[in-house]
Amino acid sequence: MPATRLDGKKIALEIRAEVAKAVEQFVAEGNAPPKLAAVLVGEDPASQVYVRNKERACEKAGIASQLDRLPASTSPTELLERIDQLNRDPSVNGILVQLPLPQPTGDGPALDERAVLDAVDPIKDVDAFSPINVGLLMQGRPRFLPCTPHGIVQMLHRCDISTAAKHVVVVGRSEIVGKPMAMMLAQKDGSCGPETANATVTIAHSRTKNLKEICLSADILIAAVGRPEMIRGDMIQPGAVVVDVGINRVEDRLVGDVAFDEAAEVASAITPVPGGVGPLTIAMLLHNTLLAAKLQAAK
Repeated sequence: MPATRLDGKKIALEIRAEVAKAVEQFVAEGNAPPKLAAVLVGEDPASQVYVRNKERACEKAGIASQLDRLPASTSPTELLERIDQLNRDPSVNGILVQLPLPQPTGDGPALDERAVLDAVDPIKDVDAFSPINVGLLMQGRPRFLPCTPHGIVQMLHRCDISTAAKHVVVVGRSEIVGKPMAMMLAQKDGSCGPETANATVTIAHSRTKNLKEICLSADILIAAVGRPEMIRGDMIQPGAVVVDVGINRVEDRLVGDVAFDEAAEVASAITPVPGGVGPLTIAMLLHNTLLAAKLQAAK
């Protein structure tokens, strides 16, 4: 029986509607609308699309947004100065630096991605990339949850898929998805309660020696390795839930990290690409921006 498609787009719209209602209530209590500032360096086409989508999502949720477009020739000092200005701007609640950052084509100094992300005030770090926010997550007392992993937790919860006492394999060890995903699911409790936590988690990656065997042991398989269709159907346990975080352009089409057609014949449920995890990331960014505004209003 073909796998059930987990409709991330539908769930994201539900979350965005909830955020919009909460924003309306927040403003009705006498607060200014939450405001998200995005910093875009260079002219990367994909980054421009992502930022435009975030701006539209903010508008629909009643969240103010501003976009700082900086040329690819921007120096590290200039970029850090701009972030410092946003940190000190009381009207800005959340700061997002669009990745990847461009690298200089000439002799200019390179932009240090880690240094740039570390410069964002942790209370405005709605991507949850700051080492302070990462540390709070590790200790089980997060301020903000990373958007993509949190979106996946929300999806599992709203689709009545429990992770408690399940073996979850996360293929990918990035700071953005793989590592925080594993940590969130291994906690005793989470944003959606203990049923979407309490998992036994294995982190694998592209250099894992016995990757197929590890994947076959997963009750829930989360692919976030960034390699087109790396996870094949024969790597999936029959009846497993498959969450595909990858989005890769292959010729004229978008594919995930999972070979969808093969996986759908084996899994019990699977996210499509596109329309699976991607929309949830923006929904949780809106959630974090509202949370940041509430935290700053309470200071």
